[in-house]
Amino acid sequence: MKIGLRTLKTALGATLALIMAQLLHLDYAISAGIIVILSVQNTKMDSFKLASQRLLSTVLALGISSALFALLGYQPYVFGLYLLLFIPVTAKLKVTDGIVVSSVLVTHLYIEQSIALHWQINELLLMFVGAGIGILMNLYMPTLEEKLIAEQRAIESLMQRILGQMAHSLKEEAVYVDTDGLFPLLDQKLVDAEIMAEQQFNNVIFERAHYYVKYFDMRHLQFTILALMKQHLIHFDVTNEQSEQLAILVGNTAVCLDENNPVTELVKDVDQLLEVFRKSPLPQTREEFENRATLFQFLNDFHHLLEVKREFYEHLHPKEN
Repeated sequence: MKIGLRTLKTALGATLALIMAQLLHLDYAISAGIIVILSVQNTKMDSFKLASQRLLSTVLALGISSALFALLGYQPYVFGLYLLLFIPVTAKLKVTDGIVVSSVLVTHLYIEQSIALHWQINELLLMFVGAGIGILMNLYMPTLEEKLIAEQRAIESLMQRILGQMAHSLKEEAVYVDTDGLFPLLDQKLVDAEIMAEQQFNNVIFERAHYYVKYFDMRHLQFTILALMKQHLIHFDVTNEQSEQLAILVGNTAVCLDENNPVTELVKDVDQLLEVFRKSPLPQTREEFENRATLFQFLNDFHHLLEVKREFYEHLHPKEN
């Protein structure tokens, strides 16, 4: 039986919270441990957000319930009335995650039939202890850096293979067909990597390490552009001097596509080829015209693909910002 890190942190945190609550001589000390169980999250950011929501909802719950108990007494219908008022307020303030825990603390006032200061402080301290230990347990999160780097390399490798196949299609007068299923594989890789990058981002609260989130956003945009380029090649069926020049550019990009390449020189090469296209003699036949238009669209999208990477590199140089 495998015991995960979150399970270990939950068990240890609940134990520590119960011990601390007992040392403080708090009534219903076990509630502090229960709060920890409900507070340990997958990321540091989630833990801080949840703790702040529950602290605010506890203050609201004690205030509303105390007012109702003072006015109407300790009756079952009063607890129901408290919920009728409390739940809409938490929804309005977007702190609904605190409804259950705060209401459990309110039941202590109901059981003791007292809203004395002692009980108000007791319930607030139970929440502080539980939420505080929950945050403490979440301060350690294993880094996903190595996994993210591995995903980067895998995604870059898939993009290189796709560009290499496109270059081959341009050279050989062959319609591009994704026979290896690289596009759906790349799409799934990007989705998984973005989820992982977001998790890493939420675990590095003070550093605000947003590089990987931005990186995979950039690659996903490039994936969308690659899909457009693929559609252009489906309609291309004639090779010529221009398509061979373009094939060389695409092939060169496939070879040197990686995280640290600013692609500045590649963008210049594409700009030069675009100028050659513009100055070329007009097509003489309908077939030539259609193929020229397809190549031109492909080249423009290819230019966009490189520009996306260049802008990313200029604004967020790898791991330095």
